Amino acid sequence: MRTVPGRTEHVVVVGAGLSGLSAALHLAGRGLRVTVVERGSHPGGRVGRADVSGYHIDTGPTVLTMPDIIDETFAAVGDLTAERLDLMPVEPAYRASFADGSSLDVHSDATAMAAEIERFAGRAEAEGYLRMRDWLTRLYRLEFDGFIAANFESPLSLLTPQLAKLAAIGGFRRWEPMVRRFITDERLLRVFTFQALYVGVPPKRALAAYAVIAYMDTVSGVYFPRGGMRALPDALAAAATDAGVEFHYNARVSELERSGSRVTAVRTEAGERFTADAVILTTELPDTYRLLGRTPRRAVRLRPAPSAVVAHIGCRAASPADAASHHTILFGDEWDRTFDEIIDQGRTMVDPSLLVTRPTAGDPALAPDGRDLLYVLAPAPNTAVGGLDWDARRDDYTADMLDTVTRRMPHLGADPEILHVVTPQDWARQGMIAGTPFALSHTFGQTGPLRPGNTVRGIDNAVLAGSSTVPGVGIPTAIVSGRLAADRITGVVSPARQQIVTR
Repeated sequence: MRTVPGRTEHVVVVGAGLSGLSAALHLAGRGLRVTVVERGSHPGGRVGRADVSGYHIDTGPTVLTMPDIIDETFAAVGDLTAERLDLMPVEPAYRASFADGSSLDVHSDATAMAAEIERFAGRAEAEGYLRMRDWLTRLYRLEFDGFIAANFESPLSLLTPQLAKLAAIGGFRRWEPMVRRFITDERLLRVFTFQALYVGVPPKRALAAYAVIAYMDTVSGVYFPRGGMRALPDALAAAATDAGVEFHYNARVSELERSGSRVTAVRTEAGERFTADAVILTTELPDTYRLLGRTPRRAVRLRPAPSAVVAHIGCRAASPADAASHHTILFGDEWDRTFDEIIDQGRTMVDPSLLVTRPTAGDPALAPDGRDLLYVLAPAPNTAVGGLDWDARRDDYTADMLDTVTRRMPHLGADPEILHVVTPQDWARQGMIAGTPFALSHTFGQTGPLRPGNTVRGIDNAVLAGSSTVPGVGIPTAIVSGRLAADRITGVVSPARQQIVTR
């Protein structure tokens, strides 16, 4: 594995998002001096926050899976998740609500989920679910260590016995057709393939290997930290600080000083200068290439993922009998059409499907007394294919989203107040490529070693981390990305952290 040559005693990490925090913790745990330079006033990156009228809002992701990856990150500095974070299981993980009025609770426990599917769609579908669950588990075990959590030098690096095993169980077929081998109810198909929205490819075209996300959601389980999602980066940053990592906030990086093929210092707009033996860049991809002064040549143009409109709504708290689940997916009737509209046509959904998150189900303190906080996400075209004037459409589209929620979930949304709205144009103003918080689609040509790599040709000591590089989009993968970046600097460290090894 290629690693940074020469001196690496002091590493400057640009960005205190999850990947930057993960890299900092792993490097600090390996004995290196680490400085983190962050443009914002707090850690988190895409795990954003806003405090409005007594509500504590998470403006970024709301679905947290794979707590074992979080455990490993704290363990890098000898810390424990339980000492830093109150991580609560979300049960059920989701409630799926369909246009025909039916609904299904999604449980991570196999017995509970099989019973729920039998109630919902019959015994044959429940038995098919158990076979699919076994397939998802095998898929995850094959993929994680060999593909998701490993650095690659080239596509040839994939040619391993694990690749053959992955192909043998259908990993390189299409996601939805593979799921249809186990279950046939169209509503259930949506529950185990909607995650394709995260990777920006319709489930009929997405690689079945990405069904591993369905494993993370529906088998590994969903969690929520008390205090909101912001509690995760806050806890990681606190552990890093205690491990000796130095943080500088409100420090926007403007320039990288270079000497030959090495970065020698990081400069900020305010004139601060941080010397560096190596740098890890977790900036948005356009900023990364600007700072590096180069854009790698690719045979095929990068394809950004679809975007989203997210509306944060305060409303009167429902009675306990009527209270919604933590996460509810409102599926529209025209599910297949949704992908065509937002990915290919660049249009908003005619028959919207929405994710409604009620974080106050996990922590009522996130809203004023007697109020609920709702996070409503509508998949939307990115700015590269959409070209929509979201500044002009914001209010009307938000009203339509709220109308859909209150029509489908009449026990929610009484006395509403729109607190905060983020559109694709807003994401673009934050520097996100094509105005999407989901970075690059996981097409075949943007998967594994075909995705923008975490090393930079011609620059010896710069390493990339974050959603736009390997392994990809999502909270677990962002955290893994930081560890992979750390490995590029020190070499791979054994689990016991007794010695540094290279491969």
